[in-house]
Order: sequence, then C-alpha cells, then structure tokens
Amino acid sequence: MITNTLYKILWFIGLILLQVLILNHIHILGIATPFLYIYFILKLSTGTSRNILMLWAFSIGLIIDIFSNTLGMNTAACVALAFARPTYLRLFTPRDLLDSITPSFKSMGIFSFFKYIVACVFTHQMILLTIEFFSFTTILMLLVRIIACSILTIACIMAVEGIRK
Repeated sequence: MITNTLYKILWFIGLILLQVLILNHIHILGIATPFLYIYFILKLSTGTSRNILMLWAFSIGLIIDIFSNTLGMNTAACVALAFARPTYLRLFTPRDLLDSITPSFKSMGIFSFFKYIVACVFTHQMILLTIEFFSFTTILMLLVRIIACSILTIACIMAVEGIRK
C-alpha cells in the first residue's frame, strides 16, 4: 500500500516536471504541444474511487496551471477528463476485466487501450483548447490544434506505454 502510494507520487512529480520543464516548450509548427501529464490520470486503477480520482486530477491540473500561468484551464480539463474516465473505461474494457485493473496494453489489449486513450485525450484537448481559444471565430484553427495536439499526445502516451511494457 505504501509503496503503491509512493510510486504514484513519484509518477505525479515526474510527469509534472517533464511537462513544465520540457514539453510546454515544444510547439511543433506552432500548433501541436504534447500534454503527457494526463497519462497519470489515465493510468490510475479502476478501483480508485471517483473522489480520489477527482482529487488527483484537480491537483495535477492546478500544479500545471500554476507553473504554466494558465489560470485554471488545465484544472478544468483534467477534472472533466477524470469525470468522463469511468465511462470511457466501461465502454472500452471487457466486462470481466473492469473490477480493479490498471489500464494498459497488458490488461486491456492494445486495441481497447488505444481506443480508451484516443477518447480520453480528445476529450481533454477539446476542453482545454476551447477554453484557451474562448471563441469560435477561428474554429478551423481550433480544430487543427485539437487534432494536432491529440495526435502528438497519443503518440507520446503510446511510446511511454510501449517502453513501460
């Protein structure tokens, strides 16, 4: 129990540092930025209570907002993702595996895990970037950024998951 909590805290701190110090400064073609910190929310066990899940999501979003000076945008997107996450897990996980697993290639299968990641990342990016743009006058640019950031984030998450396998 203590080692599991310590492991989560180390991942939490590591992903925040990676996001703030390196990934926030990557802007491919001025459009795509990877948001790898949501990997922490996506990898929490299905046995995690909704309140704890929301608390972790709020904490990581708030810390990213503090270091990125984004005034609650990441917090709102992370909390919305944490709220939608159990629904996506029920959609993409076989019923016999839903009890208490940690979402991964091994536990869900590659295709189910990929669908889960795509749905979650797209939801997060849509909320985050819509709040950032706060206007639909440049909806084409908004859609391009949502798709580009989602693809880059999914690629990063799949790479990390492949390495951890």
